[in-house]
Amino acid sequence: MKKIVCTVTNDLSYDQRMIRICTALADAGYAVELIGRQKKTSIPLIPQPFKQKRLRCFFEKGKLFYLEFNLRLCLFLLFHPLDLLYAVDLDTLLPAALIKGLKRKIFIFDAHEYFTETPEVERRPMVKKIWELLATLLIPQAAACLTVSESLKKELSMRYGKDFKLVRNLPVEYNRAVVSKKESKPTIILYQGYLNEGRGLECAIESLVLLPDAQLWLAGEGDITESLRQLTISLGLENQVLFLGFLPPEALRDITTKASIGLNLLETRSKSYYYSLANKTFDYIQAGLPAIHMDFPEYQVLMANYKVGLLLPSLHPEKLRNAILELTSNPQTYQQMVNECRKAAPVFIWKKEIPTLLESVESCLSTTTH
Repeated sequence: MKKIVCTVTNDLSYDQRMIRICTALADAGYAVELIGRQKKTSIPLIPQPFKQKRLRCFFEKGKLFYLEFNLRLCLFLLFHPLDLLYAVDLDTLLPAALIKGLKRKIFIFDAHEYFTETPEVERRPMVKKIWELLATLLIPQAAACLTVSESLKKELSMRYGKDFKLVRNLPVEYNRAVVSKKESKPTIILYQGYLNEGRGLECAIESLVLLPDAQLWLAGEGDITESLRQLTISLGLENQVLFLGFLPPEALRDITTKASIGLNLLETRSKSYYYSLANKTFDYIQAGLPAIHMDFPEYQVLMANYKVGLLLPSLHPEKLRNAILELTSNPQTYQQMVNECRKAAPVFIWKKEIPTLLESVESCLSTTTH
């Protein structure tokens, strides 16, 4: 049985994409192990049909975290049996390339984002140059490359001279019986995902000043959690903004079906965000939840085929408030969007992405046996 080791820098409990990927590989008959990080706040791992291991680091963020994690990961992989490495994002690529050289093992690179163009990297020129150098040197060494949106596929293929394949971050199909009608009072506006800069979360909170009858539920944690809490307090919105923290997949699905409107807000200055196709987009669709997305290429294509929400031209509290009111004050339009979600739900499901994933893995492994 071929052994595949997948590597990420996140906490494994909440990484739905990697849970789906590793499960698909395990179901296909591979021995799969997913390696991630152990945080002080990590909950016990949920049993999965693949092995899981979390590396404990002394540092939890910044340059020292990346340095320590990469060192620990490299040492772990050096003495660990494997046939194929599956490196997720640029921050686990260096150990993969080193193991390729030291153990003559091939690796797949899976770009879940345009790492060098994320806000956290893009605004720091020296840090960006280092990551760009690593990307330029290491991505071409991959046996296969994958990414999550058609826009990123084109951009990354052109940038690094590799043929990136598209494996979108789609959810497992929801049970239609649990998708409830959206009749909640007050209006529940849901954001799910990392609470990081550039995701329009300040705008979302500030819009509530203009929406006294609405609540904002933030399902996630991130670098700006504390500053968002302080903003909420300063605006006197403690009763309207709920910080739910990270939720296990099942609990998150339950919350999503109870919301009134989904949010997928991003700043235009980040190429990574501009070319993105966030997994929350399809979680909202599966839950029959109309959502507000940015007027970016991937969401334009989606809306042209399925009117599952509204496109926001720019981040501004008043514009966001108007979009929310457009949804809540027009029951007929809202219901049409719910119906469009239900129409799109069976189209955008994970099982349709699995063949491309397996073809890429099988192709890589077949080259090592000849």
